[in-house]
Amino acid sequence: MAASPAPPIRYQSSDEDSGRWIGFPFRAGDIVISTRSKSGTTWMQMICALLIFQTPDLPAPLRELSPWLDWLVNRQDEVWTRLDAQTHRRFIKTHTPLDGIPIVPEATYIVVARHPLDMAVSLYHQGDNLDRARMRELAGLPPLPEQGPRPNLHDWLVQWIEADTRPEGDMDSLPGVMHHLSDAWERRNEPNVVLVHYDELQADLDGQMRMLAARLGIEVDEPVWPSLVKAATFNEMQSRADDLTPDVGGIFRDRSRFFRTGRSGTASDVLSADELARYRARAAELVPADPLAWLDRSTTH
Repeated sequence: MAASPAPPIRYQSSDEDSGRWIGFPFRAGDIVISTRSKSGTTWMQMICALLIFQTPDLPAPLRELSPWLDWLVNRQDEVWTRLDAQTHRRFIKTHTPLDGIPIVPEATYIVVARHPLDMAVSLYHQGDNLDRARMRELAGLPPLPEQGPRPNLHDWLVQWIEADTRPEGDMDSLPGVMHHLSDAWERRNEPNVVLVHYDELQADLDGQMRMLAARLGIEVDEPVWPSLVKAATFNEMQSRADDLTPDVGGIFRDRSRFFRTGRSGTASDVLSADELARYRARAAELVPADPLAWLDRSTTH
C-alpha cells in the first residue's frame, strides 16, 4: 500500500500564510507561479498572461488577473471569489515553496530561481520603496515601534549571508531561498513542474517563452510571437508599471521603482572577494552540489 503524501508545510510571516492554500479548489489547467521575492515573479506572471491572452493588451491589471493567494493584505474570501469568477486559464502567484502547496496533477507549477545575491540586492532596494506601515494596516496588524535607520547595502548583505533562520518563518532568508530551490530541484522531472532560471530568461527570452508555451500546451501563431516577447522585456514592463506592479492599497511609495534594473551580478560591486567566498561556503552548507551548480551558473559572483 503506497504511503500517503506528506501534508503541506505551513509557511507564515507577518504578511503571508500558506495555510490559505488548504482546501483551494483547483481547476484543470491552473498555473501556480512559485518564486522567492524579487526572483522574477512579476516577470513570469506577465509571460503567462501574454501566452494565455496572446496580446500585450491585457484585459485588467496583472495583480487582478494573477492574484497573490497567500498574501494577508488581501482577504482570503475575496481572492478565492475573484479566482472562482475568472473564465480564462488561471495563473496564481505565490512565494510559498512547493512543499507548502497542494500538488495536484491537473495544475502546472512554475518555479523561477534567481541567484540569491541578486535576489537579496533587489530585496534590499525594494525595502526602501515599501510602505510597511500601510502593509501592516491592510493585513490587520498593529503598528510596529519606530525603527532605527537601516544598515547600508554592504552591511545588510553580510548579515543576510550569515543569518541562520528557519525557512518556515523567514522565506526570504538565505536558508529560505535555498530550501525553495532544493525542493523544486527534487521535483524538476515531474511532468507538471517547470524549473526556470532567471538568467536564462534574460539571455533567451524568446526561447524560454516558447519552452513555457510548449510545457503549458499553449499554441501561439508565429506572427504573434514578436509582440509578446517585446511586451515581456524589462523596458516594456517598466513602462507599464502602473498596470503590472503588485501594488494593492498603496503599499509602494513609487510604482515605477518596482522595476529597478533587473541586472545580475550587482553584489560583486558591493562585497569583497572574501565575503563572496563566505557566501559560496554558506550556500554549499545549505544546498546540494548539483542544484547549486545550476543556480550559480553566472561567472559574476
